[in-house]
Amino acid sequence: MASSSAIPPLLLLSLFPFLPLNAASNVTLGSSLSATSDNNPSWVSPSGDFAFGFRQLNNTDIFLLAIWYAQLPDRTILWQASTTSPVQAGSNIELTASGLSLTDPNGLTIWSVQPNSTVSYGTMLDTGNFILSGTNTDVYAWQSFDYPTDTILPTQILPLGGMLYSKLSATNYTKGRFELHFTNGDLQLNPIAWPTEHPYTNYYNSGTASPNSSRSGFQLVFNQSGEVYILLEDGSNFQFINWQSILPNSNNYYRATLDFDGVFREYACAKSSDGNQSWSVVGYIPKNICADLINKDYGSGACGYNSYCVANGASIRCNCLPGFSYIDPNNENGGCAPDFPPNCEVDNGIGNPEDVYELKELQNINFPFGDYDMLGPYNSTVQCGQACLQDCNCAVSIFNGEYCWKKRLPMSNGRQEAALAFVKVMKGVISLMVFSRRQRKSRKDINDSSVFETNLHVFTFEELKKATEEFKEELGRGSFGIVYKGVVKYGSKIQVAVKKLDKLSQGGEKEFKAEVTAIGRTHHKNLVQLLGYCYEGPHRILVYEFMSNGSLANFLFGIPRPDWYQRVQVALGIARGLVYLHEECTTPIIHCDIKPQNILIDKLFIPRISDFGLAKSLELNQTRTHTGIRGTRGYIAPEWFRNVPVTVKVDVYSFGVMLLEIICCRKSVTQEFEHEERAILTDWAYDCFREGTLDALVENDDAAMNDIETLRGWVMTAICCVQEDPLQRPAMSTVLRMLEGHVEVPSPI
Repeated sequence: MASSSAIPPLLLLSLFPFLPLNAASNVTLGSSLSATSDNNPSWVSPSGDFAFGFRQLNNTDIFLLAIWYAQLPDRTILWQASTTSPVQAGSNIELTASGLSLTDPNGLTIWSVQPNSTVSYGTMLDTGNFILSGTNTDVYAWQSFDYPTDTILPTQILPLGGMLYSKLSATNYTKGRFELHFTNGDLQLNPIAWPTEHPYTNYYNSGTASPNSSRSGFQLVFNQSGEVYILLEDGSNFQFINWQSILPNSNNYYRATLDFDGVFREYACAKSSDGNQSWSVVGYIPKNICADLINKDYGSGACGYNSYCVANGASIRCNCLPGFSYIDPNNENGGCAPDFPPNCEVDNGIGNPEDVYELKELQNINFPFGDYDMLGPYNSTVQCGQACLQDCNCAVSIFNGEYCWKKRLPMSNGRQEAALAFVKVMKGVISLMVFSRRQRKSRKDINDSSVFETNLHVFTFEELKKATEEFKEELGRGSFGIVYKGVVKYGSKIQVAVKKLDKLSQGGEKEFKAEVTAIGRTHHKNLVQLLGYCYEGPHRILVYEFMSNGSLANFLFGIPRPDWYQRVQVALGIARGLVYLHEECTTPIIHCDIKPQNILIDKLFIPRISDFGLAKSLELNQTRTHTGIRGTRGYIAPEWFRNVPVTVKVDVYSFGVMLLEIICCRKSVTQEFEHEERAILTDWAYDCFREGTLDALVENDDAAMNDIETLRGWVMTAICCVQEDPLQRPAMSTVLRMLEGHVEVPSPI
């Protein structure tokens, strides 16, 4: 709707672009910044609110040349240089009289700014705008505000012809699936035929394009008070529906971002310094992207193929159908793929489909397009489900109370709607022999069918040989085999870690069976996902999702020391994963080898427990098991050496040791210290707690000392976990509640 407050356009224009520099620290000619993991200096605004420089991504060796909020814990990125991909460590940005030049480690230019006038200096302004000043002081030679990526800020204007583009996912800054265009007087949101730049029909438009030019949209304005609106040619404002009224608050940051899910949102965040700031939504368009982003002819919809969208106010959730999994586990908006082979490939019209498949019902879910058959009228839901079950081409049937529509894969535009969906999925236990026959494999390759009671994908050896370029790039090695990096077709091409176990090794055979059995039936955000395996002839190979940020060991024991609050979240995630293994699995699992090398870190910096090769499953009603000594020196519980049955408490002991490593950022056993009493971390931590010298454990870590109550409670919890008597150790669920502050920690003294 349009408001009556009229501001002359030329006067409004004069308010924004040329704000005073507020005694900004100018960046002089010849200044440069380098992308390094150890120390990343930046050019900071006078208030310290914004920084320009190389923003390291999740402790990896890749960086963005970017502008970010320097005072927020997550250092939210609001602008990035339009390079084709993130840059490597060793890249360099330099300011000269000609402009800005970004070079790779070999000195090759990969991005540059070359204004028409000679540059005098650069400045990171308190508005979030990085500018280059020329000899003409009335105008900027160049400013980042003229080249927005996915975000605009207060005092920034998007003129006619301006655009924003989303990133691909929460952690992938590649150009994504959505664009915002301000064109012909109209604000429009368009889905993109990614990875091309071809736009589909818009799913939102402001309706401000008018034959009467005086009522047509002129600029998208984000004023200094935090209001976002369209300025019309006659000087009046068009306000967006669903946008809250903003009360000017100088203690807030504001930004408006075209997010990776296609929603254009305005956010506010308090400028406090308690380290707990978070962004809250104050306005968004469209009203419901699940319903509005519908394209009958092309595209997948808001959530990708084979997924359905559920809106909850400003946020959306993308859900896979039963029997389907996210193509990219780290991008829930990227679509889903079936966990079983195509229907017709498996049964080929032979036998009774009910022996192989079952129907899962979803209430109020519809896929409105892509029908290949319509049946009815039916007076029973059973008829619609059975029609799909008996047709190997049918993946889903939709019943509206009278008619039944059959659908093949892939399905698009899934959303909540008055309908009943029948999803055809393979029954819980997949027989490898059925699958192998379709791949013309011999029965003699299978020597223990119990290994295959999972829903995992079965890879051939040739597939994995090709995926790893003949096992070319080694990621690491353990006692049972070597892990290689690869790329497989799993719905779409994804990176994987391929664990090739030693052939003919009895230990390797046990390792293979233990890992498939233990992790193949589990699913938790803090466990590494096993995607599939190869059990062909002598080859025993496991295929995992690839974890781009390496192991917890690399994270903890590198330089610089990771942030205290980041370490806190990592420890909590590991604890939650162990609670799941011990208490929430159908068959409880003892991992038996918890240590930093077996905790991997994903793109979102979520810890994932991995390497289940030594894992031991407990039968129902069983709490302990006899087994040979397992684990790694420094993390092994004392009962391993007593020839007594072990319980889940051996994992609790190992977690306690590792928790101290997370707190202190040092290894559990080391000879690097001058004083011998520091060599064994568990002993030294107890001494420090008893003597009241916790500061020694976290030397020079101000964030940890400022959170002293948490630090003290966590050290006490770790000491409880490493008690010699396993009966004195708490269960992992109790450990988690201790860490979260919900349960009082008993004093170890």
